[in-house]
Amino acid sequence: MKITTAAEMREIDRLTSERFGVPSLTLMENAGAHVAEFVLQRYPLAGHVCVVCGKGNNGGDGFVASRKLHEAGKRVDVLLLGDPAEVKGDAAAMLKKLPIAPTVIRNAAELKSAWHGANNDIILDAILGTGFKPPVTGLFASAIELINSSEVPVVAVDIPSGASADAYTPEEHLRCRADAIVTFTAPRPAHVFSSLTRGEIVVGQIGSPPEAIQSQLNLEVISWPDIASCFAPRAAEANKGSFGHVLIIGGSLGKSGAAAMAGMAALRAGAGLSTVATPRSVLPMVAGFAAELMTEPLAETDAGTISLSAIEYGHLDAIVKGKTVLALGPGISREADTVQFIRAIVDKYPQPLVVDADGLNAFEGAADRLGGSARPLVLTPHPGEMARLTGLSIKEVQQDRIGVARSFARDHNCVVVLKGHRTLIAEPGGRVWVNMTGNPGMATGGTGDILTGLISGMIAQFPNDPVRAVCAAVWLHGYAGDRAMAASSDQHMTATDLLQYCYVDERIRRKSSGGLTALTGHLTTNN
Repeated sequence: MKITTAAEMREIDRLTSERFGVPSLTLMENAGAHVAEFVLQRYPLAGHVCVVCGKGNNGGDGFVASRKLHEAGKRVDVLLLGDPAEVKGDAAAMLKKLPIAPTVIRNAAELKSAWHGANNDIILDAILGTGFKPPVTGLFASAIELINSSEVPVVAVDIPSGASADAYTPEEHLRCRADAIVTFTAPRPAHVFSSLTRGEIVVGQIGSPPEAIQSQLNLEVISWPDIASCFAPRAAEANKGSFGHVLIIGGSLGKSGAAAMAGMAALRAGAGLSTVATPRSVLPMVAGFAAELMTEPLAETDAGTISLSAIEYGHLDAIVKGKTVLALGPGISREADTVQFIRAIVDKYPQPLVVDADGLNAFEGAADRLGGSARPLVLTPHPGEMARLTGLSIKEVQQDRIGVARSFARDHNCVVVLKGHRTLIAEPGGRVWVNMTGNPGMATGGTGDILTGLISGMIAQFPNDPVRAVCAAVWLHGYAGDRAMAASSDQHMTATDLLQYCYVDERIRRKSSGGLTALTGHLTTNN
């Protein structure tokens, strides 16, 4: 799903009406209907709804949502911030269709009086839309402060009032809090990057055809429709050979768990078979992790890491033969002999290759040796590993995550999965995908190894479409983390908690139905 700027969205709306013949009133009607649909689905017990509306088109969306909720039997209070005579265009038309009289608020005193009598189950913020430029002042600021002081859930219409739609970082100025956001057609940068809510963000399609939705950003959010085919039901006659065989090359003395977790995650992703090749002395620990894992012993150094001699006499060749995808790096260490092993095998085999952790660190100062021209290459660095690959500081990487990932993917003809808040998947052609599932509870050792396994397992099933497979794996990784957090907390999660949740349940299918597409994997108490 494309990310657009606020200006591009205005152009999309204009083209939708002028070139494709969809009246702007229809767009507003559909937008408000999606807001009401979201409230009815996610907050079915909310009997009393307060809708706070501005004078522009965002308020018009709020008027439509108010009408729809009133028709659904909800008690709806509409607060109009401003003189009704100042409401123009489509918003004025929707105000006239409102079956309930709004409470007109012209100053802070009237607002305080009207707010004092409100006893709401949920608030809809329809004050300011994505065309607004901060900061917010006056009556609107007073309304936002009152909403922020309330204790009931707040659903933002299009964007939390006061936020800058084109912001890529959290902003310090006043904006409305939001427990959920319902936006339309396509997200703007702030929806994705500015931490506007820790709750749900959904996108409603209101009538713009795909041909009208264009953007120069070359950024896309991973949404369920983009990856749904990766989770389709399997054919009845399928067998384990139908879904690929993953080979994880990694592990070392003291770090056996990394390779084992990656191997098990490959199976959780749906791979038919998973083998871990690891130092001989480490093999019993990997094999004991899960009965489903197969193992292969490799020659080792005195430090218990994989030795360069593991390549000799065709031993590794025999192990690699017949495998669908290789993953190199989890727990493999930075021992000098092991670094030489890693560098020696990166270009040796034709299978798709996923490189992670110390597999990446082996190319510090030698990134020119990493290239994906011979076969699909996926790199999964965290910011520190990305800094070592590029020669930049971690701060420089974090200040321009999109640009750094995009440039490296293009220059090295590979897919870069730059991990972190809003993990990025950069393609060689310049397109960057953004993942919106996941949470701070995943900031714990081992979750990166789980991701490596999931990516490898997805590619094993879809080797001819590696970018889609990577997007599906990254999304699933975060989705599993969101479900694990809901069952525990973001403080107490461990990496292996994710393994039991690495599957798609019907909740996400429901959340992406009826014209609404969920961008996040967060659970709410109303599901």
